[in-house]
Amino acid sequence: MDVWFTENQGPGLRIGCQVKKVLASTKSAYQEIAVYETSSFGRLLALDDVIQTTERDEFAYHEMIVHVPMFVHGHPRRVLIIGGGDGGCVREVLKHPSVQLVKLIEIDPEVTRIAREFLPGISHSLSDNRVSLEFRNGIEYLRETDEQYDVIIVDCTDPVGPAVGLFSDEFYSDAFKALSDDGVFVEQTESPFYNLDLIERVQRDLKKHFPVVGLYLGAVPTYPGGLWSYSIATKGAELPGDPLIPLTFSGKYYNAYVHRAAFVLPEFVRKRLGGPPVD
Repeated sequence: MDVWFTENQGPGLRIGCQVKKVLASTKSAYQEIAVYETSSFGRLLALDDVIQTTERDEFAYHEMIVHVPMFVHGHPRRVLIIGGGDGGCVREVLKHPSVQLVKLIEIDPEVTRIAREFLPGISHSLSDNRVSLEFRNGIEYLRETDEQYDVIIVDCTDPVGPAVGLFSDEFYSDAFKALSDDGVFVEQTESPFYNLDLIERVQRDLKKHFPVVGLYLGAVPTYPGGLWSYSIATKGAELPGDPLIPLTFSGKYYNAYVHRAAFVLPEFVRKRLGGPPVD
């Protein structure tokens, strides 16, 4: 039997993965959650029929959303992750020896339960004693918290439904207040091919609150267009950061050269964001 999972990624665009087995399928209070064993990408996690991560390419996303801001900061001790209930960002954050606390705020406990059971290679670090896990709305948490963090990572779903507020001017204001004096903020901001309006708005709103704002890119094959954007903002640290990023540190995707190159934007993106011309 030839069975396929198909995601409608945008107008006129679909991606399909051949399914060998349905491992999990449930409906939580917030969304439909499924895990498929696929022929090409290993296990695939989908929320409301949208691909969130796969075993084959998750490292590309998780390494880029984590290690770039972590090395821009240089010595982060306290890290807040909003979303990311699968644990991939936690795993990467804990590779930095300076980290003392990782606070993970995930709205849906079912996502974490499913990830622990079916995606142990991604979720295993959730059991680390430096991790504090809280199931609640990340927007409300950031608005109400008095805690201070060195790095805030927003590993959220697409800007629809409850996630819309994670892409708001008010949210960025709250993030600024929750950061230490040398803090760094990063958020996934979708595809430059299909969501350039969103990227432009996020960049504009971040600049209302942060003195240094930038954009960097990385490849994620199962995400729309295969090229993904990350909006980063700091309270003063320059981008792309210290050129002395340890050359000895590397992941499966990330290394010091990729870090610097990721800030070099394609011309259509650079022009839209009003960046300086390339010499």
